[in-house]
Amino acid sequence: MYSSVIRNFDDFIQVHGFLLASSGIPPSLYHQLFLKLSSETFDGGDYFKIEPCEEGRQRRLIISSESMEKESQLFLIDHAWTFRLSHARKQLLEVPGLAQRMAALMCVDLDLGSVSEETEFEPKEPHENSTKRSASEILERELHIAQEKGRDAPTWLELEELDIDDEMLTSLDLSSKFPNLVALNLWGNKLQNLETVVREVTRCRNLKAVWLNANPIIQSCHIADTLEVVPGLEIFNSCFTSNFNKWALGFCGGIYGMDNPCGSRYTTHPLTDVTTLDLSNRGIRTLSNKAFSPIEMPSLSYLNLRGNPLDRTSVDDLLKILQGFSCLQALEVDIPGPVGESALKVLESLPSLSLLNGVRASSILESGKHIIYSKLQPRLPEWTSDEPLAERVIGAMWLYLMTYRLADEEKLDETSVWYVMDELGSALRHNDVPNFRVAPFLFMPEGKLTSAVSFSVLWPTQNVQKGEECTRDFLFGIGEDKQRSARLTAWFHTLQNYFILEYEKYSRQLQSKSFCPPVWASVIQNLLPSDGRALLVHTDLPQVEEFLARPEFILTSDPKDADIIWTCMQVDEEMKKATGLTDQQYINQFPFEACLVMKHHLAETVYEAQGFPEWFQPTYNLETQLSELIGDYSMRQGDGRNNLWILKPWNMARTIDTTVTGDLSAIIRLMETGPKICQKYIDHPALFQGKKFDLRYIVLVRSMNPLEIFLSDVFWVRLANNAYSLDISTLFDYETHFTVMNYIGRMNHMYTPDFVTEFEKEHQGLVNWMDIHQRIRNMIRTVFESAAMVHPEMHSSMSRAMYGVDVMLDSSFQPKLLEVTYCPDCTRACKYDTKAVAGNGGVVKAKDFFNDVFGCLFLNESTNVTGL
Repeated sequence: MYSSVIRNFDDFIQVHGFLLASSGIPPSLYHQLFLKLSSETFDGGDYFKIEPCEEGRQRRLIISSESMEKESQLFLIDHAWTFRLSHARKQLLEVPGLAQRMAALMCVDLDLGSVSEETEFEPKEPHENSTKRSASEILERELHIAQEKGRDAPTWLELEELDIDDEMLTSLDLSSKFPNLVALNLWGNKLQNLETVVREVTRCRNLKAVWLNANPIIQSCHIADTLEVVPGLEIFNSCFTSNFNKWALGFCGGIYGMDNPCGSRYTTHPLTDVTTLDLSNRGIRTLSNKAFSPIEMPSLSYLNLRGNPLDRTSVDDLLKILQGFSCLQALEVDIPGPVGESALKVLESLPSLSLLNGVRASSILESGKHIIYSKLQPRLPEWTSDEPLAERVIGAMWLYLMTYRLADEEKLDETSVWYVMDELGSALRHNDVPNFRVAPFLFMPEGKLTSAVSFSVLWPTQNVQKGEECTRDFLFGIGEDKQRSARLTAWFHTLQNYFILEYEKYSRQLQSKSFCPPVWASVIQNLLPSDGRALLVHTDLPQVEEFLARPEFILTSDPKDADIIWTCMQVDEEMKKATGLTDQQYINQFPFEACLVMKHHLAETVYEAQGFPEWFQPTYNLETQLSELIGDYSMRQGDGRNNLWILKPWNMARTIDTTVTGDLSAIIRLMETGPKICQKYIDHPALFQGKKFDLRYIVLVRSMNPLEIFLSDVFWVRLANNAYSLDISTLFDYETHFTVMNYIGRMNHMYTPDFVTEFEKEHQGLVNWMDIHQRIRNMIRTVFESAAMVHPEMHSSMSRAMYGVDVMLDSSFQPKLLEVTYCPDCTRACKYDTKAVAGNGGVVKAKDFFNDVFGCLFLNESTNVTGL
């Protein structure tokens, strides 16, 4: 790499050529960038201003200069905070002023309730019977109005926040006093008896709408279902019931209201003049209703269906219904959602539309966009007044963070760098059609990576005028092929109903799976040559070189001469060609073993064979199943269930780039650091002396067809260093939530028999280790049976392999599969003598571990192993 100090523009281009090309910065701005970097010129304040928005809970960036032409200017943005994720909380607590600056930048430095809390009220003494008199006064007034109009005149009653309880509701006798009561608003009262409320509502035989929001009775899960059967009731708590008809549609179309409960004339076709109809967020499940038709609403030109599940009408049927409205010009609907997943297909089905989700149909057709979002509500941070600033920032930061990963000529950094742009850069909000672009840039003034300073670079991609908001695309370069619409959920409240439906559909598919393990006949084959010579072994593992000491095996440095290749490297056709390997050599790998050892493929294998087994936590491949995950997350959130998840890279060991979080925005944003699975965290694990632990088992595979697998009698426990806690402040704490301490922290090795004895003693009366061991054996057998069934191409007569299987126990002492590892680290097995807890119960010498492994795999022995 060029390593001289940068003195001029040519040096700058020579050192940064690749970075410039990959950043997307227009070449016409390279010289301007060089000048500003050289002089550290931050002149954005001369061209922009920052304004509060969303009632002070966000900020936006506005052009303050008269105008700015496309790609005419370039601005440096400083990075206000740069960190590794595991260090975030520590830095916020220890770096002076950091938490305060970040809290102000993210608009979480003030209490949400500060305005109301600062205002003092002097409560008045309630007068005896004042509540009843207030309700009575309202009823007397309404009765007087009804008498003037005639006893049978339609009535709309507003009885909000009058402290009406069940007894008072009965005493009001609404059905007798108002025989044509059409709408009843009881919001914010004290109603709590389901039977009483349903009885009184049912007596009002002409009632079309009732509101019971903010009453204790709403806590009853049966209230909505019970009121569904009330004849004629069309609206409950602003949502349509399954009985909705012309009145509900007329209410949303402005025909009916408090001053006009049933219109000036209740005609056969009251909706004829409706041109605009907003049905958003009404809980509508089907539009297959005679009232919702072109015959009833021939003039309808604008329709908003956002936020409705519409899950009882198929896509084709819904589009067919909409096609009947010949005057319909503007449609608002969730896409993806009940009308399908493509805006283009909607426009093909409804060619008369001129606007779809507020976007011109012609623009959609020209851009080829399948997903059209408009009017999405931003996710705004939530916090409590007593929450420390550091915790508020941790909760809000995923709305602002950006990331990169460092690399030099030798290797890619294993963990990503996260950063927050300064106040100017962080005020840029999202737009699908932005007028600015931002890119990270590493300036290396001394020509090498060690001198690098990170900035972000901002430039206009459109002509902009004074007063315009400056925006960027948070998902630049990411289309629907990479789940763009789902990923926007990190910053916006998107289509929760759609994602829940996707999750439910996925769940039904998996629940339909059934598994019948195949029956195989055992095949025994000793691989020793008939002439009695030893088998030649080539290996790149130091432990095999040191401990494989049996006379039946001789090490060779030349792979071409070897009978057995035992390597930690992937053996593919390219490697075979480079090293001269042949198909007649035994290799410690099975074809397609990625179906077990890569985490996303392991999940696919398990689900394909088993559906939803109890021993495997819900797992999603974030590259393809983000919608299903969001649906699962939303369901759990709605049910009040634990929503803690663990994110793991597809193919990294030692918990590298692994994160525990319950923040949906965090889950989605962490996709940016590489392909991952998201797995439901075992929030209630079995504990040993208050700490988490997992178990490493060694599985030896002679054959996949027939399936011949063995469990080594040697297994070991891996212990976390700190006491287990679900406190949010511990989630970034490696030594609390992770157990692999070989490479980080301090490793506390425990003799396996001692662990088993102490564990049984700690959980006396609840645990018999041999019962646990048998459940683990059964689970491991099922995992490999699943792979053999789903991927029969795994079988190879020239393959023998050893895998690590990591297992955790939940609080009911049921095993949970964590992962399967190729070429596992067996340092402990080679370092510590132990006594077999299962098997023959004898002493297992560390120096004989690989002698036993090779004896099992290649000589058909069973010393210190047990067949599964």
